[in-house]
Amino acid sequence: MQTIPPSNPLHRRSFLHSTGKLAAAAVALPTALLAQNNAARQQHDQAENVSANERLMREHGILQRVVVMYGEVIRRIDAREEFPLKTVTDSALIIRNFVEDSHQKLEEDYLFPLFRKYYRRQDVLRLYAQKLLDLVDILHDQHQAERRLTDRILSALQSLKTHDDRQKLAHDLRAFIHMVTPHAAREDTVLFPALRVIVTRQEFDSLGEKFDEIEHKTFGGYGFDIYLDQVTAFEKYLGVYDLAQFTPR
Repeated sequence: MQTIPPSNPLHRRSFLHSTGKLAAAAVALPTALLAQNNAARQQHDQAENVSANERLMREHGILQRVVVMYGEVIRRIDAREEFPLKTVTDSALIIRNFVEDSHQKLEEDYLFPLFRKYYRRQDVLRLYAQKLLDLVDILHDQHQAERRLTDRILSALQSLKTHDDRQKLAHDLRAFIHMVTPHAAREDTVLFPALRVIVTRQEFDSLGEKFDEIEHKTFGGYGFDIYLDQVTAFEKYLGVYDLAQFTPR
């Protein structure tokens, strides 16, 4: 049955007023959802607008999570247990593609030259600048050593035929962990904080913008998010994702 609006003018005005509210609400609903989506996108963009230091430090988090997986592989080799070869290979490729070819390249192309420039122009703080320069030289040498280790790790993973082969792999994984753990810690606590001392605020902000531009050009988006998802999947497959398992009993 068709509904007929009330004939009373007062009722008719009330009906039209109510209808108008419903129409306005129908328009407002998608508009509100659109505003929420825009706000969410803006919030995400602001969250990704990180400083150069924060970017490099959270990339160290990716590195350390791969280190945990390397530790699990060493444990399984020592216990003569099997491990998923492809997962370990893909984890090593994260080190190669994200840490060495991207993260370390940013440090070598942009950060290390700033510290060398700072040393050349300093007089009063020469001793401080010298310590930073010495640190940069060691870090640079360790980058090269890490790449050689990753070459050996990836090569070993292609031909694990005997227990001796697995032991050689475990030796290189241990060497990797032994070097990169203090390496990353020294960068996080000495090199990166010193960056704010040796450059102006404008230079510091510009560096973050440059890193963001390079990340999008290299990975077609947020490289950190891409590799974080991969690391999480590999941790689950290798059985080291559950953080509670590392709590001492």
